[in-house]
Amino acid sequence: MNRRELQIDWPIVVLYLLLVLWGWTNIYAASAKGVTSSIFNLEYNFGKQFIFILVALVVGVVVLTLDTKFLMLLAWPSYIGVILMLVLVLVLGREVNGSRSWIEIGSFRLQPAEFAKLGTALAVTKYMARFNFSLSNVGQRFTLFAIIGLPAVLILLQGDTGSMLVFSAFFLMLYREGLAPIYLILVALTAFIAVLALLVNKFIVLGVVVGLTLLSLWLLFRWRYWVLHTVIGLSFSVFAFGVDLIVTRVLQPHQQHRLRTLFNPGNDPLGVGWNITQSKIAIGSGGLAGKGFMEGTQTKFDFVPQQDTDFIFCTVGEEYGWIGSLVLLTLYFLLLFQMVQMAENSKSRFARIYGYSVASIFFFHIAVNLGMTMGLAPVIGIPLPFFSYGGSSLLSFTIMVAILANLYNNRINILGYEN
Repeated sequence: MNRRELQIDWPIVVLYLLLVLWGWTNIYAASAKGVTSSIFNLEYNFGKQFIFILVALVVGVVVLTLDTKFLMLLAWPSYIGVILMLVLVLVLGREVNGSRSWIEIGSFRLQPAEFAKLGTALAVTKYMARFNFSLSNVGQRFTLFAIIGLPAVLILLQGDTGSMLVFSAFFLMLYREGLAPIYLILVALTAFIAVLALLVNKFIVLGVVVGLTLLSLWLLFRWRYWVLHTVIGLSFSVFAFGVDLIVTRVLQPHQQHRLRTLFNPGNDPLGVGWNITQSKIAIGSGGLAGKGFMEGTQTKFDFVPQQDTDFIFCTVGEEYGWIGSLVLLTLYFLLLFQMVQMAENSKSRFARIYGYSVASIFFFHIAVNLGMTMGLAPVIGIPLPFFSYGGSSLLSFTIMVAILANLYNNRINILGYEN
């Protein structure tokens, strides 16, 4: 490997450290619950998180020092590795909260789905960075979708629908790289029709589909390609009548209840709706400036389950209030902005594609996690980057950022080495 001076992109490093350390203190506040113990006590989650942070920092520094060309060569091996781990977890995995997603290693648990996002980002980048790649090529586009879809399907078989949905974030990167806007429009329309079909009578949905089909014919193409529009309209009509069947056959019972609770949170406030209701109470009770560190009553009395993992944002809202929540959102915005800037300013296609892939994954995690704690998105169980308790997610997110920083800081070295 070539000897070179280690360069550091300090803005993203500072943002990373701020989020990790603040997340650690929030895990302590959320999981201590009156226990008078040191934050370094390994018997509790906050102590284990300290070990995870140390490991992630060491791994991150190592990744920063690796030769950039070596990292690029690891793209396909890392993808194959995570696919094998996803298959292995289907056989040997332990079921937790309805999902067979974990491999136990001593007293710790490894979640391969978290690393699958990283491996897929590298593989997708490697494939798209080839000199002869084009999204307009049907065969190459199909191969690309297969690369993204294979780990997503394996994760779905584990029962982890939330992690599976994260792979849809790659469409944001593909749009930046020239994917036709019609794909994003179709995805958005599919989501809209699905939600509408769960809320209103199916024949009303059918009328909406027919109206949208006629409107698109008139506004966009003025009756050109009417056969294509008709086929799409019929497909959406069939989909609308099949949404209930998809929900009952694909989603597990607890996931079905969570989806219904999103649209009607007051239907079962002491059962399925408990998490969302208590989450919103915790966030709202913080007011403008919050109740103070370790002073959150909703946190202390364990009203919100999984408050150090999926619902960690509740602790921020309750203890730091609206101001603290705004600060956290600002930090995440700056992190995403820095990722996009690094991607855009990179001098290689490899670095740009990888940068947008990572930014898209982070954006999906942040938007959905914050949305579900506020009752704006279904509870699908994905972590808040650098904040939620968990070694797999922290290590995976750290490696993603470290690779991006490596590619950006050494962008001159990878020119002409993308194939």
